[in-house]
Amino acid sequence: MDTSRFNISDYLDSNEMIAEYLNTVLANGSDKEIIAAIGHIAKSIGMTKIAQETGLSRPSLYKALSEGSKPQFDTIIKVLRAVGGQLHITPITA
Repeated sequence: MDTSRFNISDYLDSNEMIAEYLNTVLANGSDKEIIAAIGHIAKSIGMTKIAQETGLSRPSLYKALSEGSKPQFDTIIKVLRAVGGQLHITPITA
């Protein structure tokens, strides 16, 4: 029996799904997991499109969003805007 590797990018096919995925990772994930999630979202939309919208090259996007990377905050903001997202801060209640 052949199995295929799970790729979350294959399931990020709507703005709602992307937002739910990213919000979940933001709420529960580490910085590494958040960067990886943004990379998955960028791949689901298409790195070429994200590169065009951010003004960054595809290779620099792949590098910035790869495992173990530490991208600049402005890179993260550019990618989030390119995928149609924004950051919101909600106070944590006790």
